[in-house]
Amino acid sequence: MSKIKGIYAAGMSILNDDLSLNIEKTILHSEKIINQGCHGVAIFGSTGQAQLISVAEKISLLNKLSLSNYKKNFLIGTGMNSLGETINLMKISSSLGFKKFLIMPPAYYKYDDEEVINFYSKIVDALPECEIVLYNFEKLCGYKFSPECVEELVRRFPNQIIGVKDSTYNLFEKLKIENFSILPGSELKLLKGLELGCSGIITATCNVTAHLSRKVYDDFYSNNEQSSNKKLCDIRNAFDNYNLISGLHTFYSQENKIYENLLPPLRLLNQSEKNNLINILKNLDFNIKSLKAA
Repeated sequence: MSKIKGIYAAGMSILNDDLSLNIEKTILHSEKIINQGCHGVAIFGSTGQAQLISVAEKISLLNKLSLSNYKKNFLIGTGMNSLGETINLMKISSSLGFKKFLIMPPAYYKYDDEEVINFYSKIVDALPECEIVLYNFEKLCGYKFSPECVEELVRRFPNQIIGVKDSTYNLFEKLKIENFSILPGSELKLLKGLELGCSGIITATCNVTAHLSRKVYDDFYSNNEQSSNKKLCDIRNAFDNYNLISGLHTFYSQENKIYENLLPPLRLLNQSEKNNLINILKNLDFNIKSLKAA
């Protein structure tokens, strides 16, 4: 049975005007989208601007997050270029009761499967009780997991390597590993993935599609007619025209100006891009008020 299953959002980080992390509002945002339908939220993934946020702020948030009623619903992103910092942040997270982690291999340097296996082996050696979801996103880190690499990691560490978030989409149609979770990184792959035996999704746009994504998921397992998948995919396609972080923060800033704050070099959509996105979503009968009704 899959160890992580369902609709997961790649959580957003909410910043103050001085660009410091607003811990309370970041946690409240994640709890809100769980209430809207997500089974859980990945904290400090790429959508959460994780590579731009200081380790000290991450630790402060984790301390507060450990008090959340939804503590068991969080997947903690701890992948950093430094192996030592990754392990240290995982140890702190573990001391606070978090067990599941989302980890991308380091960026910038070129390497192959053998080096990736060594990287994760060092992590497991340091924290044998951890459970790791591999993060496959070649566009961001420059490395693409091969099916063979994932299979070897699971063979070596069946209790620690529990799943993969596949945002490169070269794995979810090929991998068939027992008791292993495969979660594509887009709503566009949700229904097909479920039909292939995937466990769900982890996506940026579940920050706005939680209710629709959950309906597609629940309808699949209830053998109901799929009445929401087309709209779900159309909304994802609208956001895919832009940087997802920029689009999501622009969308949410219609209601709350605090979402306008992004860490450089990230930016909001310009006025033309914003108008285009909002108009497309309007034609899909989807707007900021839709989230309140969900």
